[in-house]
Amino acid sequence: MVNINGITYNGRSVVISGNKVIIDGKDVTPDSKSININVEGNIDELRVDYCEKINVKGTVNELSTGSGDIECGDVTGSVRASSGDIECGNVGGNVETTSGDIKCENVAGNARTVSGDIKHRK
Repeated sequence: MVNINGITYNGRSVVISGNKVIIDGKDVTPDSKSININVEGNIDELRVDYCEKINVKGTVNELSTGSGDIECGDVTGSVRASSGDIECGNVGGNVETTSGDIKCENVAGNARTVSGDIKHRK
């Protein structure tokens, strides 16, 4: 289940791009300018241009945001944020943010930030 600004949707692929929210190919764009995303369970893909915060309570394969903080469980692929903090469980790929802190468990790939702190076990 995916919860965006208090409205729950079922879906495995979420894309937020160009002010549109697309879940499994369907446009579900909210009226609000502020977007907060909560995912209960596992999700294949979550790509977001901008949001206030992403919270995934489960495993995600690929997760990226242009701007916004990320909190999630395990990531089987990679997690990326251009601007925002990342806090997650185990990561099967890389963890990257340009401007933000990284706090995670085991990272199979690399952990990198230009402006921020990194706290993880390798």
